[in-house]
Amino acid sequence: MLGNVAPADQLVVADLEAGIGTLTRLADGAVDVVVVVVQPTPKSLEVGARAAALAHERQLGRVVVVANRTITEEDREMIRGVFPEEEVVVVPEDPSILAADREGRAPLDTAPDAPAIEALLRLAERLA
Repeated sequence: MLGNVAPADQLVVADLEAGIGTLTRLADGAVDVVVVVVQPTPKSLEVGARAAALAHERQLGRVVVVANRTITEEDREMIRGVFPEEEVVVVPEDPSILAADREGRAPLDTAPDAPAIEALLRLAERLA
């Protein structure tokens, strides 16, 4: 289905359900990049590691890991330790994200210079 959404010279970003179910149903070559979003918790890292392994096994595309809501260097090192071969993009815990969500506004509009926003913009540039 994703192949029918846009021509090859356009970018489509699909936010899929958490877990590995969607990855098991994707056709080989259906995507260029699999973005695995994890938080610094054991359960999140376990599921993320399974998702990354499945993406590699099925040769779905490049894997990029987003280390989301990290607070300490220990959080970041724990995530990098689970994904030593992957490109890891760190998105720090950022109160401006929660504040924007509470206001029903886009964080990019309310705090464009916030650390998490800057990290997400760098991620978007890497994926484009």
